[in-house]
Amino acid sequence: MNGLDLSLIGAILGVALMVPLALAAWRMIKGPGIADRFVALDMLTAVVVALSAAVSLATGRGVFLDIGLGVALINFVATVAVSAFLERKGDGR
Repeated sequence: MNGLDLSLIGAILGVALMVPLALAAWRMIKGPGIADRFVALDMLTAVVVALSAAVSLATGRGVFLDIGLGVALINFVATVAVSAFLERKGDGR
């Protein structure tokens, strides 16, 4: 595969990732409870990491992989912190 094929695949993946991005954003806005909204935020960040990998593939620049890794690390720490908060709170609504 040459560079043109990889950038075409990366562009197609980027467009395909817009659907789960929009659906997770909708759940975050309309979610009935705090836990639902945070799971949607977790999904949003996972899609951003995948989108970062697709952009890296499309452009051929590895710096986007570093951005995805940073977002994934921040997402992990935030997930642990919010889950501890929701556990202490008790109801999750």
